[in-house]
Amino acid sequence: MPGYRLVNRLVRDAAAERRELVSGLRATPASIPPKYFYDALGCALYGAICELPEYYPTRTERAIFLAHRADIARCIGRARQFVDLGAGDSSKAEEWLAFIAATRYIAVDLAAAQMERALARLAPEYPAVEMVGVIADFAAGLDLAAELGDDPATFFYPGSSIGNFTPVEALAFLADLRRHCAAPGSGLLIGVDTKKDKVRLDAAYDDALGVTAAFNRNVLNHVNRLLGSNFVAEAYAHRAFYNAAEGRIEMHLEAIAPQTVLLEGLPRRFAAGERIHTENSYKYAPAEFAALLERSGFRGTRCWQDSAGDFAVFYAD
Repeated sequence: MPGYRLVNRLVRDAAAERRELVSGLRATPASIPPKYFYDALGCALYGAICELPEYYPTRTERAIFLAHRADIARCIGRARQFVDLGAGDSSKAEEWLAFIAATRYIAVDLAAAQMERALARLAPEYPAVEMVGVIADFAAGLDLAAELGDDPATFFYPGSSIGNFTPVEALAFLADLRRHCAAPGSGLLIGVDTKKDKVRLDAAYDDALGVTAAFNRNVLNHVNRLLGSNFVAEAYAHRAFYNAAEGRIEMHLEAIAPQTVLLEGLPRRFAAGERIHTENSYKYAPAEFAALLERSGFRGTRCWQDSAGDFAVFYAD
């Protein structure tokens, strides 16, 4: 018997999701929800992105955790449940489990196969920690009441994934997390990318090797499998840039030449230069994000940063 259990909380209306995807592609401007990045190849490409020299967030967050782990752990406390949102391969959470003497590890992710592999690896290494995998799209709503129980819980949301939400959506999501922190001693440990020079931000999302470009184009291959459409990924250019007015990185796929794609049997024509919006990544000044946490109901906010101020880690209860 495996030393973990899986819970499927994914409530999926496949027909509605298909309609939403097709509607976004037919709209002007066209768009694809970023969750479609993460097929098997997309997950692998994202892992490669995190190791690129231009992509500073992962290594900078890791360095902040390493430099301030004892201080952060004092804020968290010991013998807590540890809830890993967007767990992936669980590598970021693993560094905390023994350090805070976690009693239960709850991994939450859409990618069920990757999560199960991670739990199968972790369970023998941490026999004293109860391992639970929850298959869920938490961006559409979070309900972990059955898995949490009454003990204090630390919610872990690293990697600045909060930036994929609009500020309005981020406020609602954080408020939902705060409602889950009902047990005294609960809190949120979250990583946030900061606003900085446009050149550095642009490079982080448009690397010289073209790994991010491959990641972006691969979403079209995934869409083809889901819809039976006929996008040619190589016919679209990767466009990523920092929109300072909106405080966000934008990623798009731009038709290199006129394209006609069949979506459920009907043609959708893309003019040369027309874009499909695939992702936003909002950046926050530390004071901005601290205010967002406060508005969502969190208190006792602490912040740690690297010496250059490139990234911020917050703990709030």
